[in-house]
Amino acid sequence: MVLGLAIGLGLGLVYTWMIAPVVEFDTAPAQLSREARTDYLIAISLAYRADADLRRAVDRLLELGLPGDPFQALADTACEIFRQGVDTNSKRNAIEAMIALYSPQGRTGCADASNLFTIARATPTPFPTVIPVTPSLTPPPSKTPVLFTPPPSITPPTAAPLPTATPLPQADDYLIANIQTFCSTELAGVIEVYVQSGGRDVPGVTIRVTWGGGSDEFLTGLKPERGVGYADFQMEANRAYTVEIPGQSRRSNPLTASACFTEGGSASSTSYRVIFRRNQ
Repeated sequence: MVLGLAIGLGLGLVYTWMIAPVVEFDTAPAQLSREARTDYLIAISLAYRADADLRRAVDRLLELGLPGDPFQALADTACEIFRQGVDTNSKRNAIEAMIALYSPQGRTGCADASNLFTIARATPTPFPTVIPVTPSLTPPPSKTPVLFTPPPSITPPTAAPLPTATPLPQADDYLIANIQTFCSTELAGVIEVYVQSGGRDVPGVTIRVTWGGGSDEFLTGLKPERGVGYADFQMEANRAYTVEIPGQSRRSNPLTASACFTEGGSASSTSYRVIFRRNQ
């Protein structure tokens, strides 16, 4: 009996640890381990340096459920990384981004006292006074109160043709399930991408956006408040873009941030919501 129990326990451990380990889904930021929280704080700081959206950065800090002041916790984390040694460019970039987020809020740490980092620090300002308030756009004076129909043009302008979008022969792991257009002043000229498989959002999927003369790649899951399978891209006005999952899907038709009007008559740029679903 003892031998059978030992064999069964050993086989169970092998199965759960090596053959079919537990895979977590939809983990909340507050449930992350200490090491994962550090990586998440770095990601929040890098995102803030890219988009300067303080309100979004604060929301993400609060989602971590850190005890005490979240900005001071960010400063203390940067101090821990600094004391471990700044021996790579990635650590240097991470600390600089963290300082740029907490320093204007009047928080300090051992990292920002070092002469290794040359960051233009703003005069400390309490957080409630630095949250930008987005003014609502009003319709042009010459417009009447009658609602305007958004311009139907979503085809690319002939002045900026894209390279041929004919894909190479490949197995389509993902299909473009739907592309929707919408007009919003808060999300103007944005491509929202959702990647799904079996009814679940899929994080860590590489998305490629291509336009005439350039391309950009980014991952789903970097904005968990929008969903782990979510990613987005900011377009420039009147430039055509295609979206794909490199090597796993075909390119979309060209998408253009043409002028549009919201239901309230405010001027904006056309945005798109692109949904990729795994080909079952």
